[in-house]
Amino acid sequence: MAPIKTLEYFRVMPRWLFVKVTDTDGKSGWGEATLEGHTEAVEGTLDGFAKRFIGFEADDIEHLWQSAWRQSFYRGGPVFMSALSGIDIALWDLKARKLNVPIYELLGGKVRQKVSVYAWIGGDRPSDVEAAARARQAQGFKAVKMNATEDVGWLDSPSALESSVERLKIVRSLGMDAALDFHGRLHRPMAKQLAKALEPYGPLFIEEPLLSEHPEGIKQISDLTTCAIALGERLYSRWDVKKFLEQSSVDVLQPDVSHCGGISELKKIATMAEAYDVAIAPHCPLGPIALAACLQVGLSTPNHVIQEMSQGIHYNKEVGEFDLHSYVIDPSIFDVTDGFVAAPTGPGLGIEINEACVRKVAQNAAPWPLQGFVGKDGGIREW
Repeated sequence: MAPIKTLEYFRVMPRWLFVKVTDTDGKSGWGEATLEGHTEAVEGTLDGFAKRFIGFEADDIEHLWQSAWRQSFYRGGPVFMSALSGIDIALWDLKARKLNVPIYELLGGKVRQKVSVYAWIGGDRPSDVEAAARARQAQGFKAVKMNATEDVGWLDSPSALESSVERLKIVRSLGMDAALDFHGRLHRPMAKQLAKALEPYGPLFIEEPLLSEHPEGIKQISDLTTCAIALGERLYSRWDVKKFLEQSSVDVLQPDVSHCGGISELKKIATMAEAYDVAIAPHCPLGPIALAACLQVGLSTPNHVIQEMSQGIHYNKEVGEFDLHSYVIDPSIFDVTDGFVAAPTGPGLGIEINEACVRKVAQNAAPWPLQGFVGKDGGIREW
């Protein structure tokens, strides 16, 4: 056992925030605290956590987590929990590396040999999904996700939804499964219509049909459609998740390992969900450390069904050359074969970070800017 000696963070392109924790024996682990559009806020919270937790036993992961949660008074929310996530993931990586085992061995061992995955097609204004879906097929994917719509008014013309149905039909005609991400962009009058319109064409799931701040509306839509309802990227702890499980309004929970408190909390949320017959498909349009953490949880979690990957996502392409494989020494860890990624066998997260590359890019990386939509009338719309 050895106390935490240093806690460092690295802002890297395209929009990620990596965390490195080192103990007094010189052993280290990597985490990811990415919170898209709020990098500087998370960095400030990490500064505060460093002052509190340097000197804590690095092996006592749950004790540190409980200390962060119960001795902060004002707690939860995306910024606080993303910072905690980065530290938590790094501590799991550090501990498993010291024991020379993958993290999943510390979570009860494997329940499967590989993890089903999907990738994104289209962008915030999706188009040409047929060519993009065929490209994903060629990369080994069997399932994709795309934004359901562009920006839509609170009450818009029903014709605004027609292209969503057509895109789903096109992708399904290629023999692929397709999830539709409403992204919380739609309000109840339009979300109800779109859920019903998509239903005959069998989406894998519909994601955030409404923002999670509208649990009563999500319950109503859940009762109106046979489409599987998915949500969870904007739920930050098991306490946030609880009401959706209790009201039976969600079929697939999507906590984000970099937003919800790390591996420790993601595993607890998954166990809660299993008791309600709810699946887990963690949100992860983020970096390689977050994905590696999700794979470790997915391999050890019975109700994990599919994993999001950011390979080639539009957010990465918009920034330039940096993508999912840019900071890992062996990119083949994330190879996709017949819709699956094989279980990594290396210690800790199962990936090796190219620290020299991380430090070099971090010298000049700018925070990822917030994005949004403005309607034709000049009013702000949900993004």
